Amino acid sequence: MLLSVCIPVYNFDVRGLVSDLKKEISVNGLDAEIILIDDASDESFKNTHQILQNEVENFIFLEKNIGRSRIRNLFQKYASGKYLLFLDCDGKITEPDFLKNYTDFIQKHPETDVMYGGRIVSASAPDDEHYLRWKFSVERENLPLEFRLNKPYLSFQTNNFVIKKDIFEKVDFNPAFQKYGYEDLLFAMDLKSEHIKIDHISNPIFNNDLESNSVYLGKVEESIESLAAMLKDKNLAAKLSEVKLVRLYTKLPFKSLFGLILNGFTLKGLKKKLSKRGVNLRYLDVYKLGLLLKKMK
Repeated sequence: MLLSVCIPVYNFDVRGLVSDLKKEISVNGLDAEIILIDDASDESFKNTHQILQNEVENFIFLEKNIGRSRIRNLFQKYASGKYLLFLDCDGKITEPDFLKNYTDFIQKHPETDVMYGGRIVSASAPDDEHYLRWKFSVERENLPLEFRLNKPYLSFQTNNFVIKKDIFEKVDFNPAFQKYGYEDLLFAMDLKSEHIKIDHISNPIFNNDLESNSVYLGKVEESIESLAAMLKDKNLAAKLSEVKLVRLYTKLPFKSLFGLILNGFTLKGLKKKLSKRGVNLRYLDVYKLGLLLKKMK
């Protein structure tokens, strides 16, 4: 087996995604399998997905939520492919040769260990309620290939990447961090510390589920909590020194004074401003820095 498509599932209907993947595997005659692991979704989603048990190689339903890092590591137990392709459950395939693009790259570059294909969102701005997440995706996350090639580790994300199974057995996700945030960058920096190259190609997946402003800002706070925990571990902190927010925090003089000034604006006020359409993302940077100062106390 060349490729195992690994999809962690949580409270999202993946029937469309699985259907598109199965169709391509069949049409292109690919040596690939699909494996799903449900991370204790609500019963309604479990019931919806029962039909998929006979449609994929394996569909495992967990009774207890184990988090983003551990569930990805768990795929090692069930995947039989030489390479593992990890996709987020809210992704949407937009190209008919999506999987073939990866298998072709593998065949042309058998030395590749890890590759990232990128992501895209709608070119049209959504309504005000979903604007912040879309703006962040467009301006900060969905980077063109030429930019990703210049910063292969910092621009890596876990929503659409392939990794050789024996490499993943050597370098997997840190199980200490179960919550949302920075686990992808920590994983990338673990790869870097082991001198494992990340290749980048243009093979994006469409993000099919933009969060509302309130949900996204909740995830931002959760991510900063995870980052603070990482920075309190001296071994991990060194690996994250290249992250923009960490560099800002490290170089910030008089952290306690800045915290007092920021409190004058209040994080609550910044959060309110971030919910308005057209907001400059620098306000999000300041908001994140304020949260980090608060969490690092």
